[in-house]
Amino acid sequence: MRVLNLLGVSVAGALSLGGVQQTATPCTAVGEVQFICDLISPEDLAVVPGAEWVIASGDQEGGRIHLVNVRDKTATLLFPTPTRRERLDATTYPTCPGPLPPEGDDFRAHGLYLTPGSSGVHTLYVVHHGVRESIEVFEVDARTGRPALTWVGCVVGPEPVGFNSVVALPEEGLVATSPRTGDVWEWHAASGWRQVPGSDDTAPNGLEVSPDGRWLYVAGFAESKVTRLSRGQATVQKAVVALDFRPDNLRMSLDGSEIFAAGPGNIQTPRDTSQETSNVASLDPDTLAVQPIFEHPFIDGFAASTTAIQIGDEMWLGTYRGERIAYVPMPE
Repeated sequence: MRVLNLLGVSVAGALSLGGVQQTATPCTAVGEVQFICDLISPEDLAVVPGAEWVIASGDQEGGRIHLVNVRDKTATLLFPTPTRRERLDATTYPTCPGPLPPEGDDFRAHGLYLTPGSSGVHTLYVVHHGVRESIEVFEVDARTGRPALTWVGCVVGPEPVGFNSVVALPEEGLVATSPRTGDVWEWHAASGWRQVPGSDDTAPNGLEVSPDGRWLYVAGFAESKVTRLSRGQATVQKAVVALDFRPDNLRMSLDGSEIFAAGPGNIQTPRDTSQETSNVASLDPDTLAVQPIFEHPFIDGFAASTTAIQIGDEMWLGTYRGERIAYVPMPE
């Protein structure tokens, strides 16, 4: 795989305000990097099956869930909207107290995970911060073109966890990271939340799961590492690989052959966002062999990548500190 190294590209300066990059820079390309703009902190991205649409989170004040058209690169509001579709699945989510009340700018959508369903109806899991710390669950109906969301349930986190990333398990249930408590938690409707054994030293942030549910991959942001952690096995098994940047989110490739880790590099103390780089590396799920594939300096409006997904021959990048999604040609 060739490395798309763009460190020599010059970029404009920016003014940091409240953690979000406030920029007057036009939504124009920087070298090979192009953008979809006018978003608030699209920290995570999820591809709707068929690769015609992408769902973007919004993890800062005023953030929203947006739907992005892959073909024409336009974004529209998906949730929350003045009119909402809500249908509580009390069997699957028996402890959910009900739909979210109107939260205004307190609503924040953090990590995303989409489970493909049958006949164009899928399930979206959203790490939510606001009136409750929770995983909010939506039905994604893509049968008639533009996907529509219906809220169907929630799983409220136990005190004192603070969620970051979530994955759905193949046998039903959820797993989520909690940087606040420094561990990973698993939930099932019958048993509730419990700590995942062996997860207390993973410095957890991003999360991915193997197709069979036997392995979790935990991005250790604070310690620049990724941990492969066994799940549901008699003896806890762990393997750790170091990265030369701080991995934020993890995403399985379309064919399941690699995991994309994205995050900032060149982090200094005190932290100076304008000196940080955007980085993406691929990891072999079995061997944890690392291959760097993308590195780029600070871009006005896009401080550093937090997630990377593959869509056809493009790689899309989200960011926590910025107001745009970036996309580049997929390294070959």
